[in-house]
Amino acid sequence: MYRGVVLRIRRIAILIDGGFFLKRLRDWPEIRRDDAESVVCAIRRLCQNHVRNLIGEDCELSHSRWLDHVYRLFFYDAEPFKGSPHHPLKNRQIVFAKTPEANFRRSLFDKIRKERKFALRLGSLKNEGAWTPFDRYMKGLMKIWHHSDYLESILDDPANIQPEKSEAALKALKLWGELKPDDVYFPLRQKGVDMKIGLDIASMTLKGQVDTIILVTGDSDFVPAAKVARREGAEIILDPMWWSVDDDLMEHIDGVFYGFDRPGKITGTKHD
Repeated sequence: MYRGVVLRIRRIAILIDGGFFLKRLRDWPEIRRDDAESVVCAIRRLCQNHVRNLIGEDCELSHSRWLDHVYRLFFYDAEPFKGSPHHPLKNRQIVFAKTPEANFRRSLFDKIRKERKFALRLGSLKNEGAWTPFDRYMKGLMKIWHHSDYLESILDDPANIQPEKSEAALKALKLWGELKPDDVYFPLRQKGVDMKIGLDIASMTLKGQVDTIILVTGDSDFVPAAKVARREGAEIILDPMWWSVDDDLMEHIDGVFYGFDRPGKITGTKHD
């Protein structure tokens, strides 16, 4: 009761696609992407901005009670990869569990577990191939394919050498020689994360545990879960962190709210 008015207590759940969130953080250089404490503070601030906007609370209010309106704050990610594949250019095994990124992820997860009303949902990382050059290098590297017949012909008979073709072939071959160890990556894919998000959306709405779900992602894979939630009367708000959104996802949400300022701005939030 406040000044004779009964305040509505909302039941809000915020679901953050961790992989997406961490990638998008690169557009906010003031947030230290490699520091777990800084990232957790950013997550908390994003959630607070969302809830305070929904309940109409003044952002200048010093004693916020935004958490009273929160059912849960979910953060979804994957456990660090535990494999140790052999790196073809470094000529040694890479123990993924001991990399700086793996250490950062574990530290981040530990801190999230200690936050009030936060729930951590972890999937796994699975290998999906061999070491591969990054896309920005592939176009140039693949040019050697166009010269393969010519190179084979001069290996069979050096008399087939043609200066112009040799120059082009050597130029393409040079790109492979210039490839650096950090220019390749080991393809990993999250498993189980999207399923956990979809199940949580469906479960919370079917059980009537929430009336509002804020989804921090840019992935349209959640359209079926969003449709279920809306049929059950829940409001679905999307925060794509200023990333472009597919039309099919936009069709099945109730609005877009940005918990962070547009990259490059300092204060304020935007509501569409």
